Amino acid sequence: MKKVVDDVRLMVKVCDMYYNQNLSQQVIGNTLNLSRPTVSRLLVSAREKGIVQITVSNLESIAHWELERKLEKMYALKEVIIVDSGSTEKEQKEILGSAAGQYLNTTIKDGYTVGVSMGSTLYQVVHHMPEPTAKGVTFVPLIGGMGQLRMDLHSNNLAESLAKIYEGRFVPLHAPARVSSKDVRDEFMKEKSLAETLNIARHLDVAILGIGYPFKNSAITATGYFKENEIENLKKKNVAGDICMQFFDVTGNTSPFEKDNYVIGIDIHNLCTISHSVGIAGGIDKISSIRGALRGHYINTLITDICCAEALASKDNI
Repeated sequence: MKKVVDDVRLMVKVCDMYYNQNLSQQVIGNTLNLSRPTVSRLLVSAREKGIVQITVSNLESIAHWELERKLEKMYALKEVIIVDSGSTEKEQKEILGSAAGQYLNTTIKDGYTVGVSMGSTLYQVVHHMPEPTAKGVTFVPLIGGMGQLRMDLHSNNLAESLAKIYEGRFVPLHAPARVSSKDVRDEFMKEKSLAETLNIARHLDVAILGIGYPFKNSAITATGYFKENEIENLKKKNVAGDICMQFFDVTGNTSPFEKDNYVIGIDIHNLCTISHSVGIAGGIDKISSIRGALRGHYINTLITDICCAEALASKDNI
């Protein structure tokens, strides 16, 4: 006996009602004396048999659509956004900041808790945020930040700035980003106010993350927390990059650098469980940094430039 879902004439009728007449599946079912699940199966069967062919038009208007989908599949990412490369480092960061601002404005919803790391790229994100629509958003720094150098790049400053833009809540982390020893760090972590802030940071809806590479002019040296000789020692251990001043190699492994981790902030391994862990980085010198962050699963969304994206898509570099 022929099944209802194999009836081609019925498929065509259901498809006409659904796609051309804009009737709901429930209304179609009531009209044709079919259950809503049967209507759904007829629509699926019609697509499988080629009776209905759905296309998305104007994809060519999104310059790097195919490469974005390729990277999402290769690295099991939720989303990849690729922008054009800028002519200067400053212009590149502005382009990334603008794209990230647009993405975050649609991703951040009412009542979300958003964590913010540090760095010059995130500074551009803050300064390119469109007028927000979400209400009741809480912003929390993911790493401490006190000192005399480049305070505008610190996590506290960036989180507070976003809270003002959103007219939301800012939860500060009153501590240095890095201290002199493990003992000093352990004492800081006992403070009730720090523990409360870090507990909030472990339950985020969105994390906004810069991906760094330790070199002479990087944010971690610009903010005064790492000296040149320390950077050289990191390079000897084959460092690839950092998130929140926590370092990893190109495989995403942090273990070679954990002994000297005196950072006060979120453990970056917690980022692996966040719904939207958004890494924002570009420039050809960030390839290894981004790859390490991807392999460590510290990010599940990537916003980068075309040069980085093409390098990441190369089979020789997976």
